[in-house]
This record gives sequence, C-alpha cells and structure tokens, in this order.
Amino acid sequence: MTKFTASRRAGPLKASLAALAGALALTGCVSPVAGHSGLYASPIGTAPVTANPTDYSQTLVCLGHYSRANAITPPRIAVGRILDYTGKADIEGGRRVTQGASLMAISALAKAGARLVERFDTSVSELELRYANNRLIGEDASDEAFRQIVAGSIPGSDFYIVGGITELNYNIRSVGAEAFAGDLDATDTKGTLGGKLFVINVALDLRMVETETLEVVDVISYQKQIIGRELSAGVFDFANGNVFDIGVGERAQEPIQLAVRATIERAILEMMANLYGVPSGSACDEVEAQYATNGITGDFVPVYNTLGENNGNSRASARRWNTDRDPELRGRS
Repeated sequence: MTKFTASRRAGPLKASLAALAGALALTGCVSPVAGHSGLYASPIGTAPVTANPTDYSQTLVCLGHYSRANAITPPRIAVGRILDYTGKADIEGGRRVTQGASLMAISALAKAGARLVERFDTSVSELELRYANNRLIGEDASDEAFRQIVAGSIPGSDFYIVGGITELNYNIRSVGAEAFAGDLDATDTKGTLGGKLFVINVALDLRMVETETLEVVDVISYQKQIIGRELSAGVFDFANGNVFDIGVGERAQEPIQLAVRATIERAILEMMANLYGVPSGSACDEVEAQYATNGITGDFVPVYNTLGENNGNSRASARRWNTDRDPELRGRS
C-alpha cells in the first residue's frame, strides 16, 4: 500500500517540481550573488524623464511671454503653505492627496513668468545668515575676509499665495454592468464580460494676499472631477479532460495628484491673468515665441550671458541628455 501511495503521488510531485522550476526560471534575472556590476538585479523600465504638463501649462507659458512682450513687470510673489485639509488617508497611513501643493504652485508661477521670492523653505538662507553674522563665511572676491551682511539686500514680496486642498470626494457616481453567457451543459464554453465607471473629485481654495497690508486681493475656489474605469472578460471551458479558465482585465484612473496640479495651475493662471490685465486667451496670439527662459517645465534666470546657447528651449524634450535617445549621446556608456 505504501508503494502504491508513493506511485500515485509521483505524478503530482513531478508537476509541482516542474512548476517550481518554471517559477525559478522567471527569477533568472535575480541572483543571490552580486554580479560584476555590483547589483543583484537590473531594474526594469527605460522610459525617459519627461515634462509634466497639464492642459493649462502652455497657457501659463503664453502668459509669461505676454508679460515680456508688453513690457509688464511682474510683481514679486511668494508661496506659503498650501496644505491638505481633506484628512483622507490610506489604511497603511499614507495620505491620498499630495502634500506638495505649494511646490506645484511655485512651478505654475514660474511658468507664468512671475518673479518668485523664496519664503517656503528658508532654512539654508537663515543658516547662511547666521554663519555670516558670526563671520564664519569667507569671500574670496571681497576685500574683507568674511561675507558682509548688507541691509536691504533681500527683496521683499508684493503678494503671497496660501490656501489648501479642501475636498476629496469618493464615488460621486459610479455605474457598472456584468454579463454571463453559456450553454446549460456544464461542459460547454461559458464567458463573462463586465465594465465599471466611477467618478471622484478634488477641490482647492487659494487666496492671494498683499504682503504689506495683509489685504486679501484675490480668492479662487476650483474643483476637478476624476474618472476611472474597469474592464474585465473571461472564458471558462472544458477541453480534452482539461479545465481552462482564462480572464483578462484593464483598470485605469486619471491620476489624482495630476488633477490637483491641473486645478492649481488653473487657479494660478486666473490670478496672474488678473495681475497682468489679460482679458482672455486671445492674448496668446499676440506674443512671440522668442523667450527661452520659461516653458512647460518652469522658468529660470540666466546666471551667465548664455541665453542664446542655453537649454531653455530643450528642457521639455524627452530625448535630451538621454544616452539611449539623444543622437549626440547615443551609444555612450
């Protein structure tokens, strides 16, 4: 009886070993010993770094071009805390909404050509000032042996922007349908088909404050709906004594954080259009595309006189500086 049992189990055991060997074969790109490169495994994915625009980014850039073409001096603007007031968090403890809304607002203001002054993170500047005050920082190009503290050297802001993400509403509306089809015979082919759609939204409230008087000069509240979908299909069948259960599916959702960025960019766009006195989007037809310092990636101030040769016009290119995609760098290791 013992030999008979072992014989009966030999088939399933061989099948299990074959399945285990197949699983281990799939892990062939992972080694318990580091290779010549010093890595246990090579990471997958070769997508290049790209720009991260929204549907409002190009109009923000146009606004910056408009101000320069019409010799409008942008006010100095600072960004304070734009916090997440939704209180929504995952079970693991992570926040559902980005905590970097202030950074998104800074990028949006840069695209619009605003003159930005740093007020969000001044820790380095305060430390430098403390070192300079204690005469610990030297200046090679100065007659003095230490950096001088000059009164009035830091420009002030004319306005600052604060606010918060105030709404994250789940499942505003959802709809779904599922279908099952098959013969009454248990051994005949059967299939399923299903689909779902659901909608959530995010909202924020921003305000622009005049720095000297603390008067609120502009307030904007916007929301954006976010859509998601799920599709699934499956087939169940018996063939030659074997059971086949095959299923495929697809799930997609508009990124929540990108929706927050789009909402912030729309709010900044309206605020800056108000400051520039731009009545409508038709102003974009009046500007020249010769301003290389602001684009959909942001804005910069040329430190040296290199505006004609710098990378201002290529920052949004997915090919630039990528050794596999840039024709000037391709093939380099």
